[in-house]
Parts: sequence; structure tokens; C-alpha cells
Amino acid sequence: MRAVDLFAGAGGFTVAAELAGAQVVWAANHWPEAVRTHEANHPETQHVCQDLRQADWTAVPAHDLLLASPACQGHSPARGKERPHHDATRATAFAIIDALDCHMPKAALIENVPAMMNWRLFNAWCGALNDLGYAVAPHVVDAADHGVPQHRERLMIVATRSKHPLQLHFDPKPHVPASSFIRFDQGDWTPVDRPGRAPSTLERVLNGRKSYGERFLMPYYGSGSGKTGRSLARPIGTITTRDRWAVVDGGRMRMLSKDENRAAMSFPTDYRLPAQHKLAVHMLGNAVPPLMAQDFIAAVAARI
Repeated sequence: MRAVDLFAGAGGFTVAAELAGAQVVWAANHWPEAVRTHEANHPETQHVCQDLRQADWTAVPAHDLLLASPACQGHSPARGKERPHHDATRATAFAIIDALDCHMPKAALIENVPAMMNWRLFNAWCGALNDLGYAVAPHVVDAADHGVPQHRERLMIVATRSKHPLQLHFDPKPHVPASSFIRFDQGDWTPVDRPGRAPSTLERVLNGRKSYGERFLMPYYGSGSGKTGRSLARPIGTITTRDRWAVVDGGRMRMLSKDENRAAMSFPTDYRLPAQHKLAVHMLGNAVPPLMAQDFIAAVAARI
């Protein structure tokens, strides 16, 4: 099965496709750094760096499956109040309509945040898919149920050239704990009680110790698990585009390393990332978890 990856980013969908036995023949993104990262890991794929709203879809190779993860920033509640540029980011989803209209592959998988379904043009967007002959089946899933060591709720839209929507059902896999990827012998540790540490941080550390002992996770900026910390025996919370999670080990603490962020997203351990920590974390926070997407791609491939 041949696939293309739109808004490919770091390459989570492409990794998933390869794990599922598909060949990704073309991948595109507007961000040069993301394209370089994707190309370093998938040199056999044809790459394009372009705003996909201006793409020439006739130049894209023939394919059976379209994979796409359009911008989610305009939908995500984490972005706060509505801003003028959100309309532009949401509009990237219409590039998918143009791509499908040109090639009419058997199926498409589109990933986004569940809040995409609240978009005022969501029904019109789905209607355009229907007009092209695609039946649309939205699925809201937690990546942790697919073997990803992270609770990450996402919308996976399955569009197939079929009479009826393809509703997929998966038996939840055992949850993989955060302890599977935390490395206490690595990283840049600092004393919890160092001068200048914010009182709110110290409060979260104290509460975490009361609940989980000497070793636990906590949101460094107070979101997610609030002021209580988070057990290492459960999946971590959502990985975002900026450093969010801190590891506490007795009297020392540090932020997650980029390698730990990569593992939390279920990328292979040898997957190449940018050398700059901030850049790598940003890409990973925007990525599709490969193990979650692999289940969907394999299920769709078996039915088309």
C-alpha cells in the first residue's frame, strides 16, 4: 500500500505507516526544519517544503492512503481565547479536500484534537468529503489505549470510499507506565530547594511526595495533574510543544529529556531529532504517536 503524509512534521504518521507495512512515497510540510528531520529519518520518501494550501496536487505520486495532521492550534482549548490567525490555521484542513479531489485514494486518515469537531465549518468540511464520495467516521481515542505511554486524547477521522462509514473498534491495550522511559541515571538534575525556586513548584513537590513518595512526575507549570503530582506507575500526561513535565527524585529534579519525550510519544529510540532540545520537544509535541496511528492504518488497510 502506498501512502502520502500531509503536514508530516516530525514523521509520526510515516513511522506508523511503515510499521503497518505501507510505503510512504511523498511527505510535505511548510516548516523547513521539520522537513529536514523527516528526510533524515525517511530518505527514500519524496519531500516537499511548501504551504499545502498552494500545492500542485497533480505532481504528487499516486497513492492508496492519504495521511494528514493539519494544524490543531486554532482548535485546541490549550491555546486560550480566539485569535485572528486561528482561522488561517484551521483552513489548512481544506488542503486535504483538494488533495483527495485530485487523486481520489481509497482512504484517508486525518488526526487532530477532538475540539476540531466544534469548528463551525466542521460539518461543511465533512460534507465536502461526502461530496467526493468518502464516508466519514470520527473516532476519539486515547493514545494510552494503543500502547503509547502517554494519555493523549485525539480525534482520528477515517474517510473511506465506501457506502457506509468505517467504524473501527480496538480492544484497549495494557497501559504502559511512565517508568518505562524515565532514566534516573541521566539528565541535568538540580536541587529541589535551590535559591529562586518558585513557591508553587515547591508546593507541588511537597504534595507529590505525600502521594507518591520520593519519585514521581509533576507538571512544572501547574497544568495537567495540578498540584498533586503524577505516579510513575501510570502513563504520563499529554506531551506538548514546550517543556511541561518534571521528574522528581528525592531532593533533586529535572525536566524530561528529549529522548524521554521521544519515548513518551512512542517513536523508535534511534529516531533522529534536532540537536536543539527546544526544537525537538516542539516537534514531538506536535507529532502523531506512531503506535496509535499504526493501529488505525493497519485496520484501514485490512478493509480497503
